Amino acid sequence: MAIIKRPHDKFFKEIFGKPEVMKDFLQNYLPAEILAIIDIKNLTLENNSFIDEELSENYSDLLFKTGINQKESYIYLLFEHKSYLSQYTSLQLLKYMIKIWDSKAGKEKNSKLPLIIPLVIYHGREKWQIDANFIKIIEGIEDLPSGINKYIPDYEYVLYDLTTYEAEKLKGNIILTETIKIMQAIFHQDINKFKEVLAAALLNLENQDWAEEYERYFFTYIIYILNARPDLELEDIYEVSQNVSPERSGKIMTLAEKLYNEGMEKGMEKGIEKGIEKGRLEGKLEGQRKTAKNFLRLGLSPEQVAEAAELPIEEILQLKKEIGN
Repeated sequence: MAIIKRPHDKFFKEIFGKPEVMKDFLQNYLPAEILAIIDIKNLTLENNSFIDEELSENYSDLLFKTGINQKESYIYLLFEHKSYLSQYTSLQLLKYMIKIWDSKAGKEKNSKLPLIIPLVIYHGREKWQIDANFIKIIEGIEDLPSGINKYIPDYEYVLYDLTTYEAEKLKGNIILTETIKIMQAIFHQDINKFKEVLAAALLNLENQDWAEEYERYFFTYIIYILNARPDLELEDIYEVSQNVSPERSGKIMTLAEKLYNEGMEKGMEKGIEKGIEKGRLEGKLEGQRKTAKNFLRLGLSPEQVAEAAELPIEEILQLKKEIGN
């Protein structure tokens, strides 16, 4: 049920783009020396991306304005989600920081450039094995006299390799910890192991009394999972939720209504409606029927499903009989 391009990018921005999540992440994972001087309370998201279009398949970014030592400063978060490791991440990151500085330079006479703290979250299948120090990618740097280094640009980024984090040692509130677990498990080849992680996440969210914000996050999880894992369908999520809690299916229905009415707003593109439209334009009648069945399983009325899937009401009623709903 893949209907969103670059699901990892969308999920990353949807979750970490929320200042409350980012604040929680920084408070729990920033190096102590940075945490001691940064103004986390006044953290605001800048609506800019500095990623080159040709690299957007592999990188995503978020820029947050903050204060360090009472000076305007920035946290730049680069999210790397490609399937292979590249030694040039530090070079890409440097290019993006220069773009940020270019956008800030000359705004005020005699002003200096703001401080930028670069962070990298790595979300891949294998452990990160690249040095975070920029100077290490310079050919022959080890053979140069030590006095030469001062003429060569150098910096180091803070790396968060999600492949190395143990679930029981994760820090932060429930949204942050469950998000990291889902991101870690999304590449599991064993679908049953992934379902176990998902079930645990749903159970933990269940214990939050389903406040509106938790429903919204769970909604985001569902869309991400369905698009990042082509081997999972909506009925799989429904099955997992039923096993976790008898009341879970009702919550799934509520989310399905939101999905139908809101079209996956706030950065998640047009979701199901776009998928249906794409299927219709490409003549994929079977795809429309499959989507209709998913909606029926989630408790939407035949009239709603007929309108959403653009299928005759008679066909919807027949599909309803086929799935025994």
